[in-house]
Amino acid sequence: MAEKYTQEQFWKLYEKLPQELRDAIFSEETSKNIWEICERNNIKEISKIGKYTGRVLLGILPPDEFQETLEKELKLKKDLAKKVAREINRFIFYPVKTSLEEIYKIPVVPPPAELKVAPAPKEKSVTPPEKDIYREPIE
Repeated sequence: MAEKYTQEQFWKLYEKLPQELRDAIFSEETSKNIWEICERNNIKEISKIGKYTGRVLLGILPPDEFQETLEKELKLKKDLAKKVAREINRFIFYPVKTSLEEIYKIPVVPPPAELKVAPAPKEKSVTPPEKDIYREPIE
């Protein structure tokens, strides 16, 4: 993520984007989602989260490197970065998944939800069948 881009380079990248991604970058809904995610997770650096989200949408930062970038650049703990990346993926990247796949040429899949282990089924006690008084005997 050491590469620096000029404003002119950003606009050139933006002009080449599919319309769906152009709309997502400047969408009020995208901004609202970023703000709400940061508020829920008590993150004060909302503009930096927006910056890296925008870079994914522009085609600069691959979605699979987004969490790692949050950890390194924002110094977020791994579990917090994972949670934020999962929410941004769900609310921002997943709705434009086909356009992102087109740019990156990789499938964009939502990160799996936390797996919860279901309790083992209890064994039912086996009771021998009783004589069915409602059936006629067959002879």
